[in-house]
Amino acid sequence: AKPADTFGRAPEGENLHTMGLGWLTDPEEIGKGHITTSGIEGAWTPNPTQWGNDYFRLLFKYDYELVQSPAGANQWQPIDPDPEDMAPDARDPSKKVPTMMTTADMALKRDPEYRKISERFRDDQAALDDAFARAWFKLCHRDMGPKVRYLGPEVPEEDLIWQDPVPAGSKPSDSAVDDFKSKVLDSGLSVSELVKAAWASASTYRNSDHRGGANGARVALEPQKGWAVNDPDELSKVLSKLDELRGDLSLADAIVLAGAAAIEKAAKDGGFDIAVDVTTGRGDTTQELTDAESFEPLEPLADGFRNYLKGKASVKTEDLLVDRAHLLGLSVPEMTVLVGGMRVLGANTGNAKHGVLTDKPGTLSNDFFVNLLEMGTVWEVVDESGDEEFVGKCRRKGDEKWRATRTDLVFGSNSQLRAVAEVYAEDGHEEKFVKDFVAAWTKVMDADRFDLTYEKYHA
Repeated sequence: AKPADTFGRAPEGENLHTMGLGWLTDPEEIGKGHITTSGIEGAWTPNPTQWGNDYFRLLFKYDYELVQSPAGANQWQPIDPDPEDMAPDARDPSKKVPTMMTTADMALKRDPEYRKISERFRDDQAALDDAFARAWFKLCHRDMGPKVRYLGPEVPEEDLIWQDPVPAGSKPSDSAVDDFKSKVLDSGLSVSELVKAAWASASTYRNSDHRGGANGARVALEPQKGWAVNDPDELSKVLSKLDELRGDLSLADAIVLAGAAAIEKAAKDGGFDIAVDVTTGRGDTTQELTDAESFEPLEPLADGFRNYLKGKASVKTEDLLVDRAHLLGLSVPEMTVLVGGMRVLGANTGNAKHGVLTDKPGTLSNDFFVNLLEMGTVWEVVDESGDEEFVGKCRRKGDEKWRATRTDLVFGSNSQLRAVAEVYAEDGHEEKFVKDFVAAWTKVMDADRFDLTYEKYHA
């Protein structure tokens, strides 16, 4: 390769007549070993296209000296390599050139812990074969989610912990479900507590890599049970009671059923009889089948549905709500109706009153939207809140009526969200709000039920 400063400009910076080509060089040299790359130039092994452990063998066989590639990049070259350890030239295989290593490769030799691993692979070809196969399989399948989503005859029998395995669940009888829901409503647990526990369980789902969700009841395991957003002490109390009442139900099903029972009660208190559909059959996983460290990145730094913000972020809080909704696979109306419903159900983290724009919390109503869009309320920034907290005052009298966050007020300030909010605030749309909330809620609860979606492929 040639030094980078001998090449022309990038395509967007070149002249019009270059027609989208860039990094141009002397046309006489094109194809003569002057291909532009990262600047690192060479092969790591004598047989660059063959599988083996020559990489680790050469890493430890030779001492290396720091050299510069033809393009001027720093790389490492073996000192006095044997002829059989030379690599074929990329352009002329009849020529032999020294192999090379990068500084990252050298680190595997210098770092004591990585050295142990590298020496093992040097000395044990079978261990290298197995480790590489597993790592490559993980790399190619990491974003596919649980193994139930895999198709075809080559699906491995072995369950791997990074696949977040969940033992198969069983479907309880209708009578068992009804009996459990009745017991839950008589247990002394509030609508708010039951809704919060169900949301904590299901809302970890990520549509990006299909991880998280209610199946497995990992909300009862580390690290999720200790996340601040989940109100750990309250969550522990709720899960203990549900575990006591569930009988033969899986805890995962019990959590979702309890949330459904709470919403049905809240809707009935608001004058609407509606059934919240729950597809049972979830299983319960264990701490041993859970890679706690890999679940730590799933902890929400913000959850606008629960009016939670862990700390000041580099982006607007309302943008984080949209991001969370996107991960859950929600549409704009679904996001909107869920926020409005969860506010009046008292589902905020820490039982905060921000956005609880109703005088009857725990009742499923469209009060959030009605009161948010009330023109008789004037909103002011709370001092020292960093533009995160607002107080709503009566426009005539000046007395305080509500508290809210950016995540609340965005449904009145953003034109697109306000258009949806106005639909739910409209007189006569109370039932529509309840039905839409239940539908969106059920979508989140079932987001990770791939066993249902894919069962036809595994019959």
